[in-house]
Amino acid sequence: MVATPIGNLEDMTLRAVRILSEVDLIAAEDTRGSIKLLNHFQIHTPMTSYHEYNKTAKAKSLTEALLGGKNIACVTDAGTPGISDPGEELVKMALDHGIKVVPVPGACAAVNALICSGQGTRRFCFEAFLPPEKKEREAVLEELVKETRTIVLYEAPHRLKKTLDLLLERLGDRDMTICRELTKKHEEIRKTTLAKAAAYYQKQEPRGEYVLVIAGQDRRELIRKKQETIRDSISLADHMKQYTDTGMDRKEAMKAVAKDRGLLKRDVYRMLLEEEAQT
Repeated sequence: MVATPIGNLEDMTLRAVRILSEVDLIAAEDTRGSIKLLNHFQIHTPMTSYHEYNKTAKAKSLTEALLGGKNIACVTDAGTPGISDPGEELVKMALDHGIKVVPVPGACAAVNALICSGQGTRRFCFEAFLPPEKKEREAVLEELVKETRTIVLYEAPHRLKKTLDLLLERLGDRDMTICRELTKKHEEIRKTTLAKAAAYYQKQEPRGEYVLVIAGQDRRELIRKKQETIRDSISLADHMKQYTDTGMDRKEAMKAVAKDRGLLKRDVYRMLLEEEAQT
């Protein structure tokens, strides 16, 4: 699994050049694009197409070739194979047949965008492109609303405006970083917010490939809102009863209620005494 540059050819590793020169065959997502890369590095290895529309059938024939003793390298049009690009099916099939799979690391737009974004990098989720089918897209957006990790998305220029508007509507205004044309001549990294980005691209025509790095929901704020909802929706006495009805003793129930409502246990005890005194 050989990563190739996402723009700047200087990002091609020495190991990648050697591997592509030594293997018996290169399975390429776009042979017309990959031939330019191979010519640049004077690599003359034969290629075969392996793309989204033949990935299952071709994975079978490639696996047969591997079982026959061939060494094969998998490359995509740009970046790391298997990451929002063909490769996953081939790897699964190879491993199922006991074939050794070797990663040859290199460029990955998602990781490069993340490390330059100024957003949190300790925890992140990668969603690639939002699904084109409405029902599936809505399901993903529903998950992202409550996502506390940094969110990394890909988007094409002709869909960028619509996607930014949709994200703003569903996620609310968030800190974000827009990365455009990474490693290329017109590379741009813009730290902004969803609202500002949506407004900017209503006036500016998107050009190039985009990676969106969006701040996750604040975990403490999520907890606070949940506690606030509980306090507003159920009385303290009824909340206690929910726990005691399960067989929990009063002391443990007060502890659980205090946690649910974001209160101290002693405050729950005091408030219960006050409610009992009023009745």
